[in-house]
Amino acid sequence: MAALPERPSLTRDAILKAYEAARDDGFRPHLGASQIGKSCERALWYDFRWATPARFPGRILRLFETGQLEEARLVRNLRATGATVLEVDPETGRQWRVEAHGGHFGGSLDAVALGLLEAPKTWHVVEFKTHSAKSFRELTAKGVAEAKPQHWAQMQIYMHLTGITRALYAAVCKDDDDLHIERVPADRDAAERLLAKAARVIFAQHPPARISEDPAWWECRFCDHHALCHGDGAAAVTCRSCLHATPVEGGWSCARWATALSPAAQKRACAKHLFIPELVPGEVEDAGDDHVVYRLRDGARWINDAREAAAC
Repeated sequence: MAALPERPSLTRDAILKAYEAARDDGFRPHLGASQIGKSCERALWYDFRWATPARFPGRILRLFETGQLEEARLVRNLRATGATVLEVDPETGRQWRVEAHGGHFGGSLDAVALGLLEAPKTWHVVEFKTHSAKSFRELTAKGVAEAKPQHWAQMQIYMHLTGITRALYAAVCKDDDDLHIERVPADRDAAERLLAKAARVIFAQHPPARISEDPAWWECRFCDHHALCHGDGAAAVTCRSCLHATPVEGGWSCARWATALSPAAQKRACAKHLFIPELVPGEVEDAGDDHVVYRLRDGARWINDAREAAAC
């Protein structure tokens, strides 16, 4: 007799759906230090321009939460060794933050620490991460710089912008709770290259070149922006995908209305929104003050038309 299929768990499904109901679009106000190690600048530009909303399923959102919950335990673990671990800046009472490029680039440190057994008198940037068993094995074999270059880049930015010369990378294997503890020295040249990379992405009015023109390239296949970059996917309608918006010192400016754009306004966009042409899967045939005419890849004609839209 064939085995009966497992009955779905209503409780499990309800738990995961609750995570999905509470999720946001994933749009950050800034380009994050945790992202800057990505090899594709076009993908970073899409991130910064809010081109593709995050749509993680409930299980993945719960997995992200597991990583966040692990941080408190790692702080306790480090303190048990005699180290002083500061999760927040004593002067502000808030999480340690760094920023650059007019506030458009930055990130939040997990902690800073002093009194580590390997170097008791040296302040360290502290970065906590969780890994699958496969990822953890690669990390222990190769070290963070080779195995997780995005994590290494993130720490380089944190060290460079705080003036701290060492980082502590504390990683947990989610399968067996093993730990990997690695000290990372600051690399000033690498940090400055990463800052220059961030500036190129932030202030580019048009998307940089793809890392590959082959949609089957592995980095492209696993990219959140694959459909938009290599297919006929549509970009989200926000001010950041509009050709009128520009990042400026401390925020964003709209040339159409000659006004500053709050984060809330950026997410809403206005009725005069016109896509940055490279975000439309076609070629520009004609344009005016409030419209752009495209010939799409399938031959159809589409007008990004704001001529009849009401003013803000």
